[in-house]
Amino acid sequence: MSKLRTFALVNQKGGVGKTTTAVNLGTALAAMGRTALIVDLDPQGNASTGLGVERGQRARGTYEMLLGGVSAGDTVVPTAIPRLSIVPASVDLAGAEIELVNADRREHRLNEALSSIAGKYDYVLIDCPPSLNLLTLNALVAVDALLVPLQTEFYALEGLSNLVQTVERVKRSFNPRLELAGIILTMFDRRNSLSEAVSQDVRAHFADRVFETMIPRNVRVSEAPSHGLPVLIYDHRCLGAQAYIQLGAEFLRRFDGVRASG
Repeated sequence: MSKLRTFALVNQKGGVGKTTTAVNLGTALAAMGRTALIVDLDPQGNASTGLGVERGQRARGTYEMLLGGVSAGDTVVPTAIPRLSIVPASVDLAGAEIELVNADRREHRLNEALSSIAGKYDYVLIDCPPSLNLLTLNALVAVDALLVPLQTEFYALEGLSNLVQTVERVKRSFNPRLELAGIILTMFDRRNSLSEAVSQDVRAHFADRVFETMIPRNVRVSEAPSHGLPVLIYDHRCLGAQAYIQLGAEFLRRFDGVRASG
């Protein structure tokens, strides 16, 4: 899997750390010398907010790239983090799914848009909405692989099995290269026996597809977006930031073909 370069962060359940993982993994990769692009495909625009992209900088974003005839290169906004850029979510993205229903090649819009710029970045991370809709389907068609942030809670495996079935359908119909590259356990609480039980269960089912690094439940991770900062910048010493640094290093060991330091 060393040639994987484009990833969709997907989970049909909200509040599992999907956007937080996209923002902080992208930041970690940039800190380790890789160029990264985050594509904010969630109408809530939380990835854009979490990277300090003001509303005035979102006049051209994912909606305009999908449906407005704007080239992908013209939607990219640099962030305050060197080597990390973002295609922000504009307010119009909320209506994109309705407009996509009758659009030509509706499932391929994102893939076609990103094809002109994907080679300019070492990694592209697409932050998907918390549902399996047409926007998410566009992401699944556009990427090499999925990363699934998974909260260590009771219904985690049930939702994951549904997602795996969706991946298989997308592989058959639209994107034969698509694969489940990794599961990232989030909001892990070592004091909670359920967290440990769910972790063991997921690892038993998915083996080495589950990252060794687990993201702990951490108040500094929750605070950082309100300041428009990744937690790695907001408080790089906290447990959450250190976990995302470790995740970035493990990610590079898996997909970069080199052992990362940092």
